[in-house]
This record gives sequence, C-alpha cells and structure tokens, in this order.
Amino acid sequence: MLDRIIEEAPRFFTYYNLIFLGGALLTTFLLTAIGCVLGFLFGFLMAVARGTAGWLLFPVRALAFLITESFRRVPFLVTLFLVFYSFRGVGLGLSIFWVALVAVVVIAASFIAEIIRAGLESVHRNQWDAAEAMNMSTAQTLRYVILPQAWKVILPPAFSFFILFIKDTALASQIGVVELTFAGKVLNNRGFSAALVFGTVLVLYFILSYPMTRFGAWLETRLATSRHR
Repeated sequence: MLDRIIEEAPRFFTYYNLIFLGGALLTTFLLTAIGCVLGFLFGFLMAVARGTAGWLLFPVRALAFLITESFRRVPFLVTLFLVFYSFRGVGLGLSIFWVALVAVVVIAASFIAEIIRAGLESVHRNQWDAAEAMNMSTAQTLRYVILPQAWKVILPPAFSFFILFIKDTALASQIGVVELTFAGKVLNNRGFSAALVFGTVLVLYFILSYPMTRFGAWLETRLATSRHR
C-alpha cells in the first residue's frame, strides 16, 4: 500500500487537484463557520426565550421549546433531506450550498440553545433576583450579571460541539455539496488510492478543526471569569 501511495503522490498532488481540494475545504469551513455563528445567535435567542415568564410570551417559549426538543432528536441527515425537499416543494431555487447551510443552522441552533440554557441556569437564582432588585432590564442582567458567570459553563461544550459539527457537515455531500468528503469520493473514483485520498482529507479536517480548538481554549480563558470569584 505504501508503495502505491508513493507512486501516486506526484499525480495526486497536482495543481488542479489541490485547487479542487482547497475549494472543498473552503466549503466545509463556510458551512461550519457561518452555520455555527448563526446557530449560536439563534440558539442564544431561543435559550433566553425559554427562560422568560408570563402568558404574553408563551407562544415564543413554546416555539423555542418545540424547535430545540424536536431537532435535537432528529439525525442531521434527516433534517438535511427535510430542508432540501421542503425548499424544492415550495419552488425556492436556492443552491444546494444554501440548503445545506439552512439545515446546519437549524441543527446548530437547537443544540447550542440547550447548552446556553444550561449555562444560564447554572447561575444561582439569587443573582437574577439581585439584578431585578436593582431595577436592571433583562438585557442588562444578562450582559453584566449572568453571562460573565455563565461563560465558564457555556464555552467548553459549545466549542466541543463546533468541532464535532465540522465532521457532521460531511453529510451535506448526500445532496451534492462539494465539501471535503465529497471531494475525497470524487478523487477516489478517479482511481487514486483510498488511503492517499482520505488520508489527505483527514489531514485537511485536522487543519480545519485544530485552530478552532485552540481558539476555543483562548476564548474560554479570555472571556470566562471564575465562577468562584
């Protein structure tokens, strides 16, 4: 096997193959980055909505609960096909990249919402009551009181989810998105060794995920104040 890899390497690492793999890497990065950023934003809003009180906001709480609890229990591939055929059914001519991105955002928001909700609830209720006694608004309470203490709980599982989600975007190849796994299958079908092709794909996934791991560790140190202070 090693002899075959050495023999095929010059033909595999050509300019056009590298451009092809680079484009697939960029697609994977964009699916992950945009999906997780928007997923974090929508997840935060759903987590806050689930913590509201009063009958007036009950429909908002119910919708946030329904989205979170439903899509967390549905495989990503099922959600991907559901979004894909829903868009086709209503006649929206979105490209398959945007279809996959919508599915990524929905799944990311559902999981991140639960992570953030757990982080917010880890802060003792007395902190909320004290902020309310000081006549702080909900936004002020979250910004100045709750989030500085909740980051320590939210960030580690959130970034662990982001790293896992990089791999889950490979399922977007099932609807034709040319990301890393799809590119690997194309090159393998051209006759290149599976060990060479998917070994290269493995390295590219590592190059993509490791900086995010380091960034998560830095961000946790930078933003998460001690909960024991």
